Amino acid sequence: MKILVIQDYLRSGGTERQSVLLANAFAAAGHASTLLTFRPGGALAPTVAPAVHRHALQAFDTRLDWLAPGLMRAVGQLAPDVVLCMGRMANCQAGTIQGNFTGTAVIATMRTGKPLPGPFRRSLSAVRHIIANSQEARANLATQYAVPLEKISVIYNSLVFPPESALTRATAVRTGHGAGPATVVLLCVAMFRPEKNQRELIELAAALPATAPDWQLWLAGDGPARGGCERLAAGLKLGERVKFLGFQPDPSELYRAADVAVHASRSESLSNFLIEAQAYGLPAVVYDAQGIGECFLPGQTGWSVPQGDRAGFVARLQPLLADASFRQACGGQARTFARRQFEPAQQTRAYLDLFAQLVQSRPSP
Repeated sequence: MKILVIQDYLRSGGTERQSVLLANAFAAAGHASTLLTFRPGGALAPTVAPAVHRHALQAFDTRLDWLAPGLMRAVGQLAPDVVLCMGRMANCQAGTIQGNFTGTAVIATMRTGKPLPGPFRRSLSAVRHIIANSQEARANLATQYAVPLEKISVIYNSLVFPPESALTRATAVRTGHGAGPATVVLLCVAMFRPEKNQRELIELAAALPATAPDWQLWLAGDGPARGGCERLAAGLKLGERVKFLGFQPDPSELYRAADVAVHASRSESLSNFLIEAQAYGLPAVVYDAQGIGECFLPGQTGWSVPQGDRAGFVARLQPLLADASFRQACGGQARTFARRQFEPAQQTRAYLDLFAQLVQSRPSP
């Protein structure tokens, strides 16, 4: 098959990582795979495999995520069997692509908990099929946007950084950030955007009781909200405990060094960070959001509390801070669950099987 994956820009977000992973996997499976972006470059551009054809619509980076000059012409020249639209801007174009290329299977994706803009909503009715990355996202499409359930498939995100079968603790990484053997490292890997809500994690850390075991909060990622978070941590006198680690091309060593995953995001569909953390054996304490409960085994490998319930968050965190054997027991279950549920080859097969069905049943152009 000729498969076209569309993404506006290869920034360092979870959807963008999935776009690259899928384009690479389709090429590795022997399909003609093209990754088309509106903007050139991006933090993840070096991770695109040589076997994937890269095409950028903007001759130079205008920094406009929505600008897609010559998109229809490019799709016509590539003549794909399948177009997979990833991210909000690409999905806003999905309906127009389907209208111009009726013989092509154009697939929209639901990977966000944010309200959808008008063009995205119109695409939902126009495209051949929709892939949601969680059962909650599928249900939301049906109830909030009146999409027939039979038009929606659920395919979970893949582990971008699957761990090796045997995990060793990244002691050098811990030492490098000033964490001792008894320090409990709380980790969040996410872009610094307002909806990811790292500010809340800093406030929650400041609310931990003085009797809590030694801890550090590691925040990996970059983005527009980072500066404000750094100022907040400094103002709360948490400079030695809260570490800002920047964008990590491969955060595997951080997962191996940390003890507990924490997440306060207000908008999700399925969290790449949480499924990766589970695969590396990190139990999780999180605020509830769309699809969050599908990232772990609730009450066994992860605990969610209502948005803004700081007392509940701290209460759920305390046993994991205090009891290393409890953390390890939860972590063992987490590894088993995540490696079974989010295994990359399994998810790639699900995409390719769906593509084959849609291509075989496509109407005449």
